[in-house]
Amino acid sequence: MKVFIRFFFLLLLSGLVNAEIIKNISIKGLDNISRGTVLEYLPVEVGDELISDQVMSLKEAILKTDFFNDVEIEFYEGALTIKVVENPIIKFFEVLGFKEDLILSEEIIGNIKKNYGLENGKIFINKNFDSLVKDLTNLYQSNAFFGAKISIKKSVDTNNRIGVEINIDEGEQALIKKMSISGNTFFSDEELLDLFNIGEPDFFVINFFTEKDRFSKIELQSGIDLATSKYLNAGFLDIQIDSKNISFAKESNSINININISEGKQYLVDSISFTGELMGSDPGELRKIIDVDDNTPFGRKSIINGIDKITQLFENKGFAFTNISPIINVIPDSNKLKIDIEISPDSEIYIGRIVISGNNTTQDDVIRREMSIYEGQIYSREQILESIKNIKRLGFFSKVDYEIKKYQNESKVDILIDVIETKTGEVSIGLSHSNATGASLSAGISQKNILGTGNTLNASISNSSAVKNASFYFLDPYFNNFGHAVSYGFFDRTTDAAELDASSYILDETGLKFGYGIPTSTYGKIFSELKVSSVDLSCGESLKNIYEVSQCNNNDSLESSLSLSYEENSLNDFFFPSSGSKNIFKTTAGLPGSDFKFLQSEISHKSYYPFLKDKTFKFSSRGKVITPYGGDEVPFFKRFLEGGNSSVRGFDFNSLGAKYSGTDKPKGGEFSLFSSVAVASSLKFVGIDNPNMKISGFIDTGGISEKTNDFSFSDIRSSTGVQFSWLTPIGPIGLHFATPIIKKSGDSITKFSFDLGTTF
Repeated sequence: MKVFIRFFFLLLLSGLVNAEIIKNISIKGLDNISRGTVLEYLPVEVGDELISDQVMSLKEAILKTDFFNDVEIEFYEGALTIKVVENPIIKFFEVLGFKEDLILSEEIIGNIKKNYGLENGKIFINKNFDSLVKDLTNLYQSNAFFGAKISIKKSVDTNNRIGVEINIDEGEQALIKKMSISGNTFFSDEELLDLFNIGEPDFFVINFFTEKDRFSKIELQSGIDLATSKYLNAGFLDIQIDSKNISFAKESNSINININISEGKQYLVDSISFTGELMGSDPGELRKIIDVDDNTPFGRKSIINGIDKITQLFENKGFAFTNISPIINVIPDSNKLKIDIEISPDSEIYIGRIVISGNNTTQDDVIRREMSIYEGQIYSREQILESIKNIKRLGFFSKVDYEIKKYQNESKVDILIDVIETKTGEVSIGLSHSNATGASLSAGISQKNILGTGNTLNASISNSSAVKNASFYFLDPYFNNFGHAVSYGFFDRTTDAAELDASSYILDETGLKFGYGIPTSTYGKIFSELKVSSVDLSCGESLKNIYEVSQCNNNDSLESSLSLSYEENSLNDFFFPSSGSKNIFKTTAGLPGSDFKFLQSEISHKSYYPFLKDKTFKFSSRGKVITPYGGDEVPFFKRFLEGGNSSVRGFDFNSLGAKYSGTDKPKGGEFSLFSSVAVASSLKFVGIDNPNMKISGFIDTGGISEKTNDFSFSDIRSSTGVQFSWLTPIGPIGLHFATPIIKKSGDSITKFSFDLGTTF
């Protein structure tokens, strides 16, 4: 660029007379700016020709650098002398007087300094400073601080360093007194005013929180945009909305706003046709995708949604870069529209490379086996999105992103997948604590992605007052090329129920498990598990002599059971899903020859629905039932115990349901039913933009009954509260605060609880 400027400058001089050769260049007045920097911006150098008439052009070139406040240039007998007065260096720059987070904040001020180049140590540039003051003034004016005053104090020391203070007297914000709409006939005033976040004040208590009467040009324009879209989606293509009628009453410091609307015609769709390269698609089928009938109002949103679906249809056929353009023509002398949708697909696109990065532990093939699209295959957006969803469901990664990179002049793309691994297990030894089992000395390994293979390994030894446990469990979810899963393990567990707020008995169980799973669909899998164990039951005196006489006097037993389960999981994320569902049905039977003959079934459902920008609605439910067969009783230690974070938060662990007569010990039940609704949000509303943190409000409801046929309203308990979920480097944690809304006297309450491993 410098060479071009010099060439152009010398070209101007080529036909002139009295030009002199520049013999030397002298620069005076430099302190902070180097000589080389000035020469870099100078369009001439030693040896070039220059005439005195061109000195002004040199001065302008130097002043444009913004480094200098003044420049003088002399050129005599080949000597070019440049005298400069440098702009000062910023010693400090302070903005004072503002109320934090009213209009400005310390964070905003920091960004302003950076954006305008007015940070400490930078060269002070007057035009940047003037722009800042002008923009600050406009900012306060646009938020109805019409009396705001900005005063400026500058001081320059002997070292040419400048200190700047901007003092802001914000004054009082003018409030909206009246807001009205005129010219509208199709939509009512109420419908349109509801689109604005600002307006006439709410009831004073509510308005204290909503601050609806606080004026903001940004919020006003946002409401106008929503109103415009509302009209466009109803077929009013000529809609015009004028919001310039804003009056300010100085004596009352109030604002009146009138929004004038010119609706114009409401247009109807006469016909929708398709032209261009349809690539074998049936125009009639394409027409069905657009949810707008002929002779009905033109709906812009419906047209756009339909075009998006058609675009995805072509993308799933391999045409990744399809241009779809709607051409709208008004039929003369009518309010009817002919819509011609022109389709111009690019050539078919194939997958070049699939590149995975960020997986420092997880092996590539563990990720690739979750993908339904492969290198060399024709492009399909649907399969790419499905593959990303499958990877997220693994639970190995806190973040999964992807990018499509197109080859220049080639009909293929690369898929670049970037993951951030999360903690999927731990090796532990030491002391731990659980709400369920109390303090425990433990050692073990728990890893659902052992050595990055995608396999699960749990091996542990623990010893607490409630539970003594030694166990080993291994799961390979891809045992063969058909996606079959296999699991096996053994366990030796002693439970002292009295330490779990249950009745007094000790259960010692040692056994083996073997399981096998088969996928049935993209989302579904059937899993079976055989369990064989020996059971040694030792009852306390009250159970042995009063409550569970027959079972407690039959100590050593053999249990063999077979369970069959079906799981369908279409969630879009493991830790914080926002869409999809998860359904599980499991039934377990005590096998003939076993000393325990029972049938147990459990069904659970979770579904997630996104709404607004960062909100998710969740519904979950769970039901369990256990019944005996062959004339036996249900083993009392297999009856369900409920209460706490897994059922109704706000009630003590294992505290719900019938109690043994004359005691506060839970008897357990043969039937339980629970459901929960929750709404989760990011923490952006409090200034925390962390995708690994969520807060949710919930309502839990359900109950447990002693027998399957006597469930009644008196068994129901309910609570409401707040949950904070955080995906930390050591795994997900959950903090719960809940308060009962349906309870009975004698219920045991725990309002605050903590969980490790809790997700939304």
